[in-house]
Parts: sequence; structure tokens; C-alpha cells
Amino acid sequence: MNIPPLHSFHIPVLGLGYSIDTPVKVARFGISSVISIVDDQLVEKMREFYHQQQHTPYQPITDMQEDFRAKRICCYLNLVQEIVQQQMQQLTALPFEANNELYQYFQLLPETAAIKRRFLEMNSMPEGPAKQLLQQQLRQLVTAGAIDVNIMAKVDRMNTDAEGNALPSEYSDALSALRGFAQSNLQSSVILSAGYNPRLYNYIEQFAGFFPDENGYVKKKIILKVSDFRSALVQGKLLAKKGIWVSEFRIESGLNCGGHAFATEGLLLGPILEEFKTKRAALAEELLSICNAALLARQQTTYATLPALKITVQGGIGTANENDFLLEHYAVNGTGWGSPFLLVPEATNVDNTTLQQLATAQQDDYYISDASPLGVPFNNFRKSSAEAQRQQRMDKGRPGSPCMKKYLSADTEFTEAPICTASRQYQHLKIKQLEEKNLSPEEYQKALQNITSKDCLCEGLGAATLLKENIPTAYPAVTICPGPNLAYFSGVHTLQEMVDHIYGRLNILNSLYRPNMFVNELHLYIDYWKKNIENACTLSPKQVKYFQSFKSNLLEGIQYYKLLAVQFKKESSQYITVMKDELDKAMQVLTSQPIAIDSTLPT
Repeated sequence: MNIPPLHSFHIPVLGLGYSIDTPVKVARFGISSVISIVDDQLVEKMREFYHQQQHTPYQPITDMQEDFRAKRICCYLNLVQEIVQQQMQQLTALPFEANNELYQYFQLLPETAAIKRRFLEMNSMPEGPAKQLLQQQLRQLVTAGAIDVNIMAKVDRMNTDAEGNALPSEYSDALSALRGFAQSNLQSSVILSAGYNPRLYNYIEQFAGFFPDENGYVKKKIILKVSDFRSALVQGKLLAKKGIWVSEFRIESGLNCGGHAFATEGLLLGPILEEFKTKRAALAEELLSICNAALLARQQTTYATLPALKITVQGGIGTANENDFLLEHYAVNGTGWGSPFLLVPEATNVDNTTLQQLATAQQDDYYISDASPLGVPFNNFRKSSAEAQRQQRMDKGRPGSPCMKKYLSADTEFTEAPICTASRQYQHLKIKQLEEKNLSPEEYQKALQNITSKDCLCEGLGAATLLKENIPTAYPAVTICPGPNLAYFSGVHTLQEMVDHIYGRLNILNSLYRPNMFVNELHLYIDYWKKNIENACTLSPKQVKYFQSFKSNLLEGIQYYKLLAVQFKKESSQYITVMKDELDKAMQVLTSQPIAIDSTLPT
């Protein structure tokens, strides 16, 4: 049964551990959230932790067991679902009294929800049979938020058995994670992010839950996180040709987001959303035609009517007005609020030290780094204990991390077996190679920085969870990856306060001037564009073409925003004037930046 969400927002995946048990914290209030299932070792520790919390027997799944990764993930997801189901039973049994969780459930809902209006009506009624009947009806309408999972498609290490023999491809990290979700009891969605992985996409069709049953219901849904319309169309068609329906395209800002920053070629969020708005119906019809043809060929149930195709957006949203504008102007089905929830202990896992650092951080504490071994720009936090540890290792002449989990081991420059570029082994070998090049001091330092900037994300992105819950860990250094939008939030907040902020019932922004979310993203893209030009030093004709195309897309985006500004009906005339001025200044920066070609370089 498809039950539409009562909230208009969700909490996206946050690192490896920050949202790993967020459903246990918020699903009973109808709020959907996403668990990362990349790190099966962290998943297993959390499963043990919750069995202890629930006072239920815990049977370890060791790495000596066959298919241990998928089993760990499956068992943890089943446990999370069981806990949420128990919570819902307890919540709906409560009386309608102020300050309990049943009451909070309804208080958190947006005023636009019909169930909220019925709750307010019930509250104003005198005691009696009519009020009791409405209360019982309200209890029956209470639903939990979705327990969704995330797989980074290209984080897909091949694995070996205990003797070092290569295992079949279905035991790779991404495929094992998918199998763990597919075999779990969850009836929810898996979000595939970070690009296209043919092996993973082909593997989806091995599981019946991703296909419609005789009633057209899909137990295991696919959500694709995409950066633009073309990506959605291409990947959506690839899956449709297998009979797999994409239930949601989750559009994320290329740079104004947390975690890895997958920049577009200067395509800005507003124009991207406009294209989805314009082509959404045609996209759905095209995908349905392809999907039904594939289902027919497989002799499986086809879709009698167009199944739901949601469009949601996330990355850099900071005010209720922005949230409402996205919902109303672009007709998206929901929004994602990620980084601000790092300041909400009721919703996410941040150890107290890091939490206080975030609560008092300055704008320049958030920055785009080269810390990721994936070679993708990574949003980072200067005050983190992992960054301090990285620098301490440099000072001691021992850069790099001991590589224990090896999820990001992919480099084979020096070794036959892949190793991680953040590892001590790799950085030692790479620095030794660098020293043999006889570079100038300036060139050497720049190259050295490129090597040693890589950090251990496998351990760092899960450390805060273990520290918060007092779970023993040998690696207590915390890596945290908030989006730049978190600079406009300070302090520690309750779940009620954050949700009230999203719905415009409260304003918790700090005093720092905050441009419109679209302007913020534009500034990030201009900085990214300029930095890449400067780092390139001399440009080949091919590079010049790329940067000119990038610039052209940014300029087109600025013109689009100038026309769009008048549509911000909930903003003041001064707000719109300032926004247009900021767009004009951004255009001046772009048009004044030269792109010089080096004719000696090959095309």
C-alpha cells in the first residue's frame, strides 16, 4: 500500500554514521530518513548496540561467515524496522495529552497536512464520544516515516575470501549492500548515488521485490540521486529497459551540499529544476513505455496506470520561504534538509566535542577540500579532530592513515592489489616518487599538499557515532562533511525547533547575512570555476572549450535568476533588489575573468 508522506521534507544520508540510526530517532514522527549501508562493520556495531538497548539476544555475524556483508546489512535493517514498529505501537497507544510523543507527532506536522487540521479540530472539541471517535481515527492515520537506504554506486570494491581468492562479482561491496537491502523486510527505497555502475544496475533485476506484483505494488523502490535532467533520463531509461521503475529522482545541488561535491558543467540548480518541471510528464510517459515493454518481454505484470514518479530536491535550502518556493514554483514532491540536522542530537549522531564545534563555527570553517580518496571535491570542516590528526601526522613525518577497512582502495600505481590514496602506504610511496623529480620548492610543496590532503573517510565518517554512543573504537578522529549552508545555523537545536524552522513557525538562522540559496550556489560555482582555471596554469584548446562552456552555463543561469526573482512572492521588494544586485556583481566577475589559451599545447 502506497501511503503519501505527511511531511514535505526528508533527512538525506549524512556521511557513514551520522544518519545510520536516524529512523530509530525520527521515523515514529512520520519523518523519512536515509541510512548509509556502505560500512558493514559500523552497521554490525550498531546492530550490537541496539540489541543491548533492547535487551534482546545478539548473535555476531563475523567476517568468517559466507556473505557476511549482506547478512549484516539485512539483519540491521530488519532490527531497525522492528524497533520503529514497536515505537509506533507504543506511540499510538498513548493518550492525547500535551508533552507526550503522540501529541508531538501532530505538533511536528505542517499546517498543510489534512491530518494536522483534524488534530487541531479535535483539540478544540469538548470531551465526549465525538472527540473520542476522532481521536481513534487520528491514531489510525498515524504512519511512520520511510526507512530508506543509500548506496554509493561506484564504491564497489571487489572482495576475496579468507584465503585471498577472488570472490564472484556479486560479493563486491555495492552488490552485497544491495542484496542486504533486497533480502530485508523493509518495504522502502534504495537511493543510488555517485554515478552509474553497470554491474550494480544489472544486478537489481535479480530480485523480485524491485518489480511490480500482481497488484502493481513495488516493495523495493529505486531512487536515483541525479545532478541534472540528462542524467535522470539516461539512467532512468537504462533501468526501464530492465523493467525497473524509478520511483523518484532526487536532484542535489552540485556544490551546495554536504559530503562529496559532484559539480555540473556550470548548470545551476534553478535551470535544472525548470527543465524537470517542463519535461516531467514526457519523462514519465517515455519511461513507462520502455518499462512496460520490458516487463511484457519478461512475462511479468505491467503497470496498468502511470506509477508515481516523484521529483525532490536537496542542497543548500535554508529558509521556509525557499522550501515553499521549491514546492510551489517547481511542483517538487519534497525537499531534503541534511546538514542543519547535524545540530539536532535527537535526529543525528554527532559527538559532543564536534557538536559544540559546529554550533560555534564561523563561515570559513566550512570549505571544499581534496580530502576524498575518490578524487572528488569533498566538503570539509577545519575544526574536526580528523583534520587535526592529519596535520599532526604530517608534522611527525608520517603522513597518511593506517588503512583498516579498505572500502576506498582503488589505486594500483604502486601495488598489484588496490590501495587507498589516503593510506600511509600509498602516501609514503608517492612522496618517495615525488622526491626523485627534483622539483622547485614551490612545485614540490604544491605536489606534496595534493598527496597528503587525502584523509581516511572510512573511519572518520563513522567515528562520531561510536563516540556519541560510547562504543569502543580504535579510531576516535572525527571527519564531518557539512554543506556550506550550515554556516548560517548556530547552536544546538531540538527536533521541534528544526522542523518548526522548516515550516516557518520559527526562525533559527544566525545573524550572518545569507543570500538566497540559488545565489549561494552560484557563488560556489564561480569560485570553483576560477580555482580550476588558476590550477590549470596553462590551458589547452580543449580545456578552454570546457571552461567557456562552463562560463556560458553560469551566465545563462544568472539571466534565468534575474527573471525568476520576481516570482519570490513571499520575499520583500528589498530582498529581490539585493538578489538582483548580487546577480549583476556575479556576472561582472565572470565576464572580467580571462581564459587564456596556450597554443603550444596539443588539442
